[in-house]
Amino acid sequence: MDEARSGLMSAVSGGIRWLYAFTDEAALARFAEARGEAGRQWPYVTVLGARLVDAVVPIVDCPAGVAVNVADADGSMLFPPVAGIVPDACAVDLDVDGRGAVA
Repeated sequence: MDEARSGLMSAVSGGIRWLYAFTDEAALARFAEARGEAGRQWPYVTVLGARLVDAVVPIVDCPAGVAVNVADADGSMLFPPVAGIVPDACAVDLDVDGRGAVA
């Protein structure tokens, strides 16, 4: 697990930096428990999801998406770095002109 300059938790998988987000403190606690680290302090910040996508994703040094409640088998969500989710300039499925990337 990496902590970005902003202090947000993240991990890289498949060339994508996944920013961890939690819908509430209980979801963060389940994440800590799943990691076997429930006994330590877990600082957190409250950020609107739109702010995370619109302001943080663009400053990450590689493609970035958001992983919400990653410890919840039934409630986790992934928001990948694609058009319609992240700003077009950060979407891996668009070319530099904002058109669909050619495979």
